[in-house]
Amino acid sequence: MRGSYRLTQLQYRSFCSSSAKTQKPINISFGNPTDPNPIPWKKTKTQKQKSSMNRLSNASDSEVVKFNMEISTQMRNGQCEEALRVFNAMGRRSSVSYNAMISGYLANGKFDDAKNVFDKMPERDLVSWNVMLSGYVRNRDLGGARALFERMPEKDVVSWNAILSGYAQNGYVDEARKVFEMMPKKNEISWNGLLAAYVQNGKIESARRLFESKADWQAVSWNCLMGGFVKQKRLVDARQLFDRMPARDEVSWNTMITGYAQNGGMSEARRLFEESPVRDVFAWTAMLSGYVQNGMLDEARRIFDEMPEKNSVSWNAMITGYVQDKRMDMAVKLFEAMPFKNVSSWNTILTGYAQSGDIDGARKVFDSMPRRDSISWAAIIAGHAQNGFGEEALRLFVEMKRDGERLTRSTFSCALSTCAEVAALELGKQLHGRLAKAGFESGCYVGNALLVMYCKCGCIEEAYDAFQEISEKDVVSWNTMIYGYARHGFGSKALMVFDSMKAGGIKPDEVTMVGVLSACSHTGFVDRGREYFHSMNREYGITANAKHYTCLIDLLGRAGRLEEAQNLMRTMPFEPDAATWGALLGASRIHGNTELGEKAAKIIFEMEPENAGMYVLLSNLYASSGRWGDVGKMRLKMRDKGVRKVPGYSWIEVQNKIHTFSVGDSIHPEKDNIYAFLEELDLKMKREGYVSSTKLVLHDVEEEEKEHMLRHHSEKLAVAFGILSIPAGRPIRVMKNLRVCEDCHNAIKYISKIVGRTIILRDSNRFHHFSEGSCSCGDYW
Repeated sequence: MRGSYRLTQLQYRSFCSSSAKTQKPINISFGNPTDPNPIPWKKTKTQKQKSSMNRLSNASDSEVVKFNMEISTQMRNGQCEEALRVFNAMGRRSSVSYNAMISGYLANGKFDDAKNVFDKMPERDLVSWNVMLSGYVRNRDLGGARALFERMPEKDVVSWNAILSGYAQNGYVDEARKVFEMMPKKNEISWNGLLAAYVQNGKIESARRLFESKADWQAVSWNCLMGGFVKQKRLVDARQLFDRMPARDEVSWNTMITGYAQNGGMSEARRLFEESPVRDVFAWTAMLSGYVQNGMLDEARRIFDEMPEKNSVSWNAMITGYVQDKRMDMAVKLFEAMPFKNVSSWNTILTGYAQSGDIDGARKVFDSMPRRDSISWAAIIAGHAQNGFGEEALRLFVEMKRDGERLTRSTFSCALSTCAEVAALELGKQLHGRLAKAGFESGCYVGNALLVMYCKCGCIEEAYDAFQEISEKDVVSWNTMIYGYARHGFGSKALMVFDSMKAGGIKPDEVTMVGVLSACSHTGFVDRGREYFHSMNREYGITANAKHYTCLIDLLGRAGRLEEAQNLMRTMPFEPDAATWGALLGASRIHGNTELGEKAAKIIFEMEPENAGMYVLLSNLYASSGRWGDVGKMRLKMRDKGVRKVPGYSWIEVQNKIHTFSVGDSIHPEKDNIYAFLEELDLKMKREGYVSSTKLVLHDVEEEEKEHMLRHHSEKLAVAFGILSIPAGRPIRVMKNLRVCEDCHNAIKYISKIVGRTIILRDSNRFHHFSEGSCSCGDYW
């Protein structure tokens, strides 16, 4: 029995490291025709003393052992039904029979079936309890594990180690320590379990103290602590431990080599590699990966070619190096020569194509993959999203869900980012619901993506709710909320969030200050903006860069302080870039300063001769001044330089479908109803006092024709369609790829009052919230 117990203990440890899934229980029968009430067989001294009648003959013992071995064999091969058939055919069963069924079910991911057998056992031995306890642990049911542990009639060191392991593996380090301290007897597994728990959960100093409290550690324990130091980039501490080791194994050498290689110490890594008594494939791969990570591809390839043995990690590391260096030809060549491709190999080459913009190549790889995982899906979705194929990215995400692939933080974040770019709010909300069920929404990685999605889809209140749900906000969370409020025109709220950020002990960075200055710019807080700009170096150690200067120049220019803006440009510690001059050109257009606008435009054209937006800005300035000859010259200049104006279009989501409009749209199926509704609105608007801003039309035509041209701008078409299609009480959300024109901005204010609807418009620069005839920007845009 003692030998059987040890064998089961080893089995228990092995399946303790495998995953478990809950499945529907199989109907298990314990009876058989020959013996409806079998007496359970259990070798204990008590039974032997009670009755010799229950003692089995040697032949019977052999028969039971034979059946038990058959059950174990079937379970190892995944044949659970066949194992159950053998079990049910047994005339007598020992505790080993039951334990074989329980451990077999657990090893095959059938927790409920294992529990069913355990619950129906006539008598249980210690092995039965320990095996079931480990099943609860691997099924991540710590409450059930603890309850079972408390019920155990007796416990040994294996029982205590199992419950300790459960707490440790799930991050409950304090509970694991309490269990460790309560243990009546500890073995090496106990000590190593707590040490590993400390290391894996980043409590490296607690791990060090535990390590120093005991003298006789095995090499695996030294390696564990050394690996913890390496993970935290504490190479000096790792090296001191390495030098103190009484006996080193291959893992010791490889851990230290990897530590130096991953942190730029390639010369020391190479020296240790040369000194290592055994250079296995892991040591070679550590050197190869180190050269790749440090951008030394020629050295990496030399190591790769010299390797006496290569594994999939070696091949993948070399391919990754070529992908990162954008040498896709070499990456593909190596990939095709690879003798054993795994899913990581396919994912690496897929990511390479996607990141290089070759979506067709990425899709071919994706379609050819023999097996995909969540990383494969995330790579192809991100590739489409980042290369402007947002709708296809979302279609792939839906396909991924239908394919049954597990949704990870990465895929959720990618899908949410895509929803943000194309303003697919309804799908974004559905993703939010799935996030909540998966328990991901409180983490800052996915939480930040959710926050951006709501901000970019025009739902600033929902964005703030998502912000509040993030349990541990990082600086990106705070920056996103500040910039979100700024873009939506709620500068005061943005600055309130900034104050909360500082009160919470989060140090602002460069991005934070861009958001703060943008909030001041969009709201007209000139004095506060100036104060933030001049104090950020003194208070936060942030040196103003081009973006900070551009924000302040934009703020001053919008406020009409053009001379002050120019003076600031002259004092910049570096040359103004095109964005800075663009801010000055925009301010010149707002305030009708043609001379300054021409000066700014001339410099911009030299810096960015293909920037169509600047040509349009200057043309608008000329048109508003009635200088039609200059407007014509600008048009000719654009033609001669091959500069094409980006066509404006607007889109709106209605019933999970994106509807896109261009100026004077003639293809939308509802165009007749839309144009008729706009005519009706136009009459009502004029009665309310609306006057078309015909000066914005870049054509020298009659006023009536100009009005007609303005009436059919893409954002007005989208707004009209939204009013006709979206039920009353819900806001109308419209997106535009360019900046909204002054006439449309004015018209939508009137429309919001006439129809009694909230209209939210996102253009290329900011959000406008229209309600009751006014806009959140306060006409300061």
